[in-house]
Amino acid sequence: MSYRTADSLPPVTLDDVRGAQKMLTGVARVTAMEGSRHLSQLVGAPVHLKCENLQRTGSFKLRGAYVRIAGLLPEERAAGVVAASAGNHAQGVALASSLLGVRSTVFMPKGAPLPKISATQDYGAEVRLHGQVVDETLAAAQEYAAETGAVFIHPFDHPDVIAGQGTVGLEILEQCPEARTIVVGIGGGGLAAGIAMAVKSLRPDVRIVGVQAAGAAAYPPSLAAGHPVAVDNPATMADGIKVGRPGDVPFRIIGDLVDEVRTVSEDELATALLLCLERAKLVVEPAGASPVAALLSDPGAFEGPVVAVLSGGNVDPVLLERVLRHGMAAQGRHLAVRLRLTDRPGALATLLGVLSVVDANVLDVSHVRTDPRLGLTEAEVELHLETKGPVHCVEVGQALREAGYTVID
Repeated sequence: MSYRTADSLPPVTLDDVRGAQKMLTGVARVTAMEGSRHLSQLVGAPVHLKCENLQRTGSFKLRGAYVRIAGLLPEERAAGVVAASAGNHAQGVALASSLLGVRSTVFMPKGAPLPKISATQDYGAEVRLHGQVVDETLAAAQEYAAETGAVFIHPFDHPDVIAGQGTVGLEILEQCPEARTIVVGIGGGGLAAGIAMAVKSLRPDVRIVGVQAAGAAAYPPSLAAGHPVAVDNPATMADGIKVGRPGDVPFRIIGDLVDEVRTVSEDELATALLLCLERAKLVVEPAGASPVAALLSDPGAFEGPVVAVLSGGNVDPVLLERVLRHGMAAQGRHLAVRLRLTDRPGALATLLGVLSVVDANVLDVSHVRTDPRLGLTEAEVELHLETKGPVHCVEVGQALREAGYTVID
């Protein structure tokens, strides 16, 4: 299969996005726009959440996948489609293909979460597990396309996909016509490019801010260089925006129309996910929470009204548990502490009594008694505590030291 370069592909226009919106009528949901009182107070202006985490398949990806597959020629549909994804794009392609009566094969990494594999199969795709990372999976899907003639459906680097994602921008302007700033996560760039194209064509005064995870931020160096630049070994919990190189087609649009690209840390992503769950009652994956993380990291930098796009909610329960614990730790609401005590009856009860006095709730306790570093009568204890913030964490540590315990950093 030959793949055309960005220069040989047609540009994306407002008419393309409007055509995609008509095509998606009755297929993709017009997702809700929810206000956030907490974020509005922080920013000092109205903040609205565009809930693509409530979209069919749990993310915006259905929009672009459906438009791309619906635009195939009859002979291309007959050959089937193939995609590679760790989750969201896989589910979008699977459902879009089923709705259009097209056979789909989706390659996923061997370590992909079981709920995402199961959902992709339930939407009608044949799932093949290959490789440990998405790059290996992508190569396998492209090889399959070359061997079988199936059409490769790229997750972000095609005008039809970008036009489909751009329908999110049209909905934002319809639901919040007074918007002054739109904040959206960026991986390969399809969603941000589509929103920017749609919004800037109608409202050039609206500021578009892209957000990347600091450990997988390919756009800042790429924009500085004037061409896509790959970053080595991108690392972030936000797998939805964990892309090592910008797409050629979205890169051109983002370079022209996106006003700023910011980065956020893993702690900020975890805190944002926790906020969405606790304050907005919305389950959002780390990539979907990236715009909220940007607002939390620098709330005074955004002119309101602000719309933050929650791009997806397909978070693996195991990852969710880890991220929530990480987010609570970042807020000083979860404290892990290791210490040594004398290994004798009643020692643990005495320790718990100290923690009770400072009102620290014990979540988990583990003992180590056989370790070369320990003396004959010593034991090492690791405690996971529920705390009330950074000041309380300091108080807990101080109380333990004053009680004579050796706290191990």
